[in-house]
Amino acid sequence: MNHQALSSFIWSVADLLRGDFKQSEYGRVILPFTVLRRLDCVLEATKPAVLTEFAAKTKAGLNPEPFLLRKAGQSFFNTSPLDLGKLLGDQDHIRQNLYAYVQAFSPAARDIFERFDFHAQVERLAKANLLYLVTEKFANIDLHPSVVDNASMGAVFEELIRKFAEISNETAGEHFTPREVIRLMVNLLFIEDDDVLTPGNAVVRTIYDPTAGTGGMLSVAGEYLAEHNPQARLTMFGQELNDESYAICKADMLIKGQPVENIVAGNTLSDDGHGGRKFDYMLSNPPFGVEWKKVEKQVRQEHEQKGFDGRFGPGLPRVSDGSMLFLMHLLSKMRPAADGGSRFGIVLNGSPLFTGGAGSGESEIRRYVLENDLVEAIVALPTDMFYNTGISTYVWVLSNRKPADRKGYVQLIDASGLWQKMRKGLGSKRKEMSEEHIATVTRLFGDFTEAWQVTTIDAAGQALGEPVLVTNTSTAPVAPEGGRLKRVPVARIFRNEDFGYTTITVERPLRDEAGQVVVGLKGKQKGKPQADSALRDTENVPLSEDIHAYFKREVVPHAPDAWIDDEKSKVGYEIPFNRHFYVFEPPRSLHVIDEELKTVTASIMKMLEELAE
Repeated sequence: MNHQALSSFIWSVADLLRGDFKQSEYGRVILPFTVLRRLDCVLEATKPAVLTEFAAKTKAGLNPEPFLLRKAGQSFFNTSPLDLGKLLGDQDHIRQNLYAYVQAFSPAARDIFERFDFHAQVERLAKANLLYLVTEKFANIDLHPSVVDNASMGAVFEELIRKFAEISNETAGEHFTPREVIRLMVNLLFIEDDDVLTPGNAVVRTIYDPTAGTGGMLSVAGEYLAEHNPQARLTMFGQELNDESYAICKADMLIKGQPVENIVAGNTLSDDGHGGRKFDYMLSNPPFGVEWKKVEKQVRQEHEQKGFDGRFGPGLPRVSDGSMLFLMHLLSKMRPAADGGSRFGIVLNGSPLFTGGAGSGESEIRRYVLENDLVEAIVALPTDMFYNTGISTYVWVLSNRKPADRKGYVQLIDASGLWQKMRKGLGSKRKEMSEEHIATVTRLFGDFTEAWQVTTIDAAGQALGEPVLVTNTSTAPVAPEGGRLKRVPVARIFRNEDFGYTTITVERPLRDEAGQVVVGLKGKQKGKPQADSALRDTENVPLSEDIHAYFKREVVPHAPDAWIDDEKSKVGYEIPFNRHFYVFEPPRSLHVIDEELKTVTASIMKMLEELAE
């Protein structure tokens, strides 16, 4: 059963709840029961052995926990003889028995149900005489790992949460990352690291997600590494603000055998749950377009008091969008290059590429990552890729251990055209990237090459066949006689400084009513022309150009009396992604347009004549 069919089946439980629960409350019942049934199924095979061991060790006066974990073969256990199936045998006492069953889980698993506020939901169900019916529904769903593997189970949880978020009309910034986007990010994260991917190489690495959600990014990274090198071990760390998502992530980590204490609850920005830790790899899809006013006091305090010794040294973005705070948070978690370094991928919207002029918080953050040569690549994703938003999104790949050929450069990849239409849309998500699309982007990144989509146009202006992807090392098609080749860039490589500029302030003199230049009368301004604020202007000069040569060439011919106020000059950085991939299409000639109009006019006249007859 695929995850959509399974989630639809679980969703049928909502039919029971209708009337007694609001639509927005369905998730509070369905999610914890789904987790409970999953844990129930995972422990089923070892339950008899665990109960026997529990009785023996308790009788001997020993702490049974380490023995029970070994018998269960998991990082959690349950010491109750009950399970969901047996609970159905005593309808009159199902509420008390269900509490006893949940309380018999080991502490880490019990915390999951406390996060769901499971007790309150059970009380409501019992009061509405629905507890038995709901328990029966879930007892009949087969969620054994042999039937539903961990990857499918993770997809089920995400699908359910997406549905609940949709009917609760939650903010568009809180969206889940589609699996194909995670697979692309994981590919980009690992592709340059042969030691990790080489089969038989028993390396140990850490991976961290500060916005872990239900743990999808961590899970896909683990699956990818296990597929390529089963001997490699990836220890997972995360933090999550939403209690329900945290509970599901923790349940997922329990079943995978990951140390659950590595998943921390709380707000990453105001309360770093992994203070002082550094990681080999990191992945994040932070909420974007969401303001950070709630944590503004703590963030500003850390920025002002700790500077670069804290997480937010480079600068602070505007309060209306906190996504760049997560970028800086990840920078602070990078393992020093001398200790092996780090690489991370983060999903951001278009705003961090260009918002804010020279000297602004956003520009200073861009300046920091580019001047410190940390940006490896930025990949533009197709629109309509996420469940709750259709805006343009970008994957940034940053590293402090760039290969030699990448040093000093940034690769921009425009993958916005690499998509296929979904058979059935999910919320705002109408497009998906196929395995072939993911492989194309991964190859362009791995080869660190420039590339173009080349379309062959015949003499009549018609395209011949599908566009061909051509790189620096491949051969482009030959244009037919009278035809041409249309080249659209897909991947481009720039030097870090290509994104930098100096904003200069151009002043013009203030003149009196007679047209004479007004000069200062005292202090430093004595005898100097005074600036007219109404005529003040600014110019952005590329970092590669000499400011005064630019001024002499571009400004002086138009304003011979102008000068530069050097004290106001500021260095800024922006990445105008779309501008670098824009291809000018010359308009059709007037003659062609005129001929088309004549043809259309003649056609209309002919139809009018036919009507008049």
